[in-house]
Amino acid sequence: MDDTWGSELCFPNLNSSCRRLLRPRSETLLLYILVASVSLLTVTLNLLIIISISHFRQLHTPTNTLLQSMAVCDMGLGLLVMPVEGLRYIERCWLLGRIMCAVSPYLFYSLVSTSLGHMVLISIDRYLTICDPLIYSSKVTVTNVKICICLCWTCSITYNVLLLIDHLVQPDRFSSCHGECVVVISQISGTVDMFMTFIGPCTVMVVLYIRVFVAALSQMRVIQSQAAVTKARAAPPARKSPPKAARTLGILIVVYLMCYCPFFYPALSGVNSSSSLSYYPILAWIMILNSCLNPLIYAMFYPWFRKAIKLIITLRILQDNSPEVKIL
Repeated sequence: MDDTWGSELCFPNLNSSCRRLLRPRSETLLLYILVASVSLLTVTLNLLIIISISHFRQLHTPTNTLLQSMAVCDMGLGLLVMPVEGLRYIERCWLLGRIMCAVSPYLFYSLVSTSLGHMVLISIDRYLTICDPLIYSSKVTVTNVKICICLCWTCSITYNVLLLIDHLVQPDRFSSCHGECVVVISQISGTVDMFMTFIGPCTVMVVLYIRVFVAALSQMRVIQSQAAVTKARAAPPARKSPPKAARTLGILIVVYLMCYCPFFYPALSGVNSSSSLSYYPILAWIMILNSCLNPLIYAMFYPWFRKAIKLIITLRILQDNSPEVKIL
């Protein structure tokens, strides 16, 4: 009895059809369940962040506005990119047609680079908060942050049009058979993209984090020395806030680097970046999983997020005065 899923060809009625990778039925079902679970978890967690920051007025701050926009980006990856990449990996066939072959990689690259832009903005926000609080309080407003967010989205959308223009115009130019969607970025373009969307932004984030960490330690020493002189206990918020902000930012950056570094391996090894590479699905999924890990980090280090989740799950946000609840 045949225990495999589907036929040997992606499109059995076409002689020019690509061949699919036949898997045992149980393995195929397990992979579909896994992809659906990760996608649902990513969408749910990021949706909770969006609802929390939108609903509770106390959370309407510049920093949280950045987190909310980044959650929109991560939710888009979970809703639009994960299912498509999961289908591509499981079936080893492109079943969504020519138009989706053009649009899907563009959405993938745009959302990923937008997420990167938000990471840089969050690093700048944390740097100004701790290292230059006077400028932060006077210049960093919700309106200014929204302008920066719009610029981030616009730059990402425009940049990826330029990067993928050839693929958008002719998405099947590298396809060798019917049922294949191949995205190829030349070595030169891949190297430029690596510096534009990875090395450059990551350098900025790491430099800012080092300065934030040093400033946080300096503030801790000053507070501890003052407490020792006056023989009084420092207030918990003043003592823990700077180091906590530095620690959270550091974890976000480290997780980001762990997820994104492998994706640029082709450019580092001097070959064209192509979705037809045998190891491409692994690199892509490691990077995409960052959008699921971010809200988990928020849940671990932001008490307001855990409190907001409880209020949302218990439907207490439906009460008339719920937007005014003190959540910080």
